Amino acid sequence: MIRRNALPIGTVLKITISIAALVIGLIILEHFEYLSQFHVTDNIVGMIPVVLIATAVAMIIALTWIRHRSNRASTIILAIILVASVALFPNALRGNWWINPTASTTGEAAPDLTLYAPFLEGSLTVKLDEKSDLTLTGNLPKLDGATASYPLYSAFAEAAYDRQTFTEDDVVCTNTRGSFEALMTGEADVIFVAQASQKQREAARQAGIELVFTPIGREAFVFLVGKDNPITEVSQDQLRAIYSGKTSQWRTLGWNEGGQIIAFQRPEGSGSQTGLAAFIGRQIPIQVPQPLPDPSLLGENSLVQQVSVEWQGVQPALGYSYRYFATTMYSNPDTKLLGVDGVMPTTETIHNGTYPFVGDFYAVTVGEPTGTTKELVDWILSPQGQRLIEDTGYVPINPT
Repeated sequence: MIRRNALPIGTVLKITISIAALVIGLIILEHFEYLSQFHVTDNIVGMIPVVLIATAVAMIIALTWIRHRSNRASTIILAIILVASVALFPNALRGNWWINPTASTTGEAAPDLTLYAPFLEGSLTVKLDEKSDLTLTGNLPKLDGATASYPLYSAFAEAAYDRQTFTEDDVVCTNTRGSFEALMTGEADVIFVAQASQKQREAARQAGIELVFTPIGREAFVFLVGKDNPITEVSQDQLRAIYSGKTSQWRTLGWNEGGQIIAFQRPEGSGSQTGLAAFIGRQIPIQVPQPLPDPSLLGENSLVQQVSVEWQGVQPALGYSYRYFATTMYSNPDTKLLGVDGVMPTTETIHNGTYPFVGDFYAVTVGEPTGTTKELVDWILSPQGQRLIEDTGYVPINPT
């Protein structure tokens, strides 16, 4: 009978470490969707994380099997490459390789908010067709919020505030970032926003402030392209691939003449950028804005207006916003909304939840609302307040 010798313990250990390194590397790549989306990775920057993980795994295996005493120089070199690969991986996930990129987050125009100011003759704010059930005559809550919410909370004020008591300082708009700061410093009593970013929530926590989010309506987060772009819909997987940096060419989505996807982004802390992180970046880091083919493409308008930019005979830009802002408040007729997973963002698909990127928007207070602020928030949730939300162009959370 032939007796087979068992493998030495050292060899078994080396095999185990090698297999473990390979498995962990594959798990990391799959976690960030580099395996499932490898077939749509069409650029060098998008491939760097894969290369770094493969290099790290190879270095671990090499260090496991090398004879260290006789190959000290090789050991040091392999160790340096391993450390560098691991250290660079987080940066690679964000595509953050540019010292001075042409940022697509600067130069922001905005709609003329005076068109929606309360109590002004000719204001576009929606009016109730009946007497308001609430009339506040004193201690008027100071309102602030996102730009896209201004027509809405301006309508609330015109319906529920006494005209003789009201002052212009009672209703202002400092956008999402500014309104959170105003709320936490006591300059605003209630703000109206889609949601808070992680940094905004953390700032409140560190200040010992409890932010209370009262849902008052629903809205769709939408994606836009130029009207001449032949793409009419995208999938959630395609959007994640684009904003994680794996897909950078329109040909990967079926438009061979489109060239590079110019994926504009908004500044961190803005309402729409927070929405992008919430709806697209739940599992994957969002890539930093990449350099533009030409600085002139940046322009000095809002993202909704920038999306219609032309470059080399096509409209290659992609952008995002909230439906009301993009279609009503600051619409750009040279753009169109994209369907997502075959569903267009409409009032019906927001109501029934078939459009995938739908979320609540809120009246936000420091602590539970009290006094006249509570009266106002309660009235917003009443049939009259919800009717104003619907008539403005949003979807009420309590349909009337």
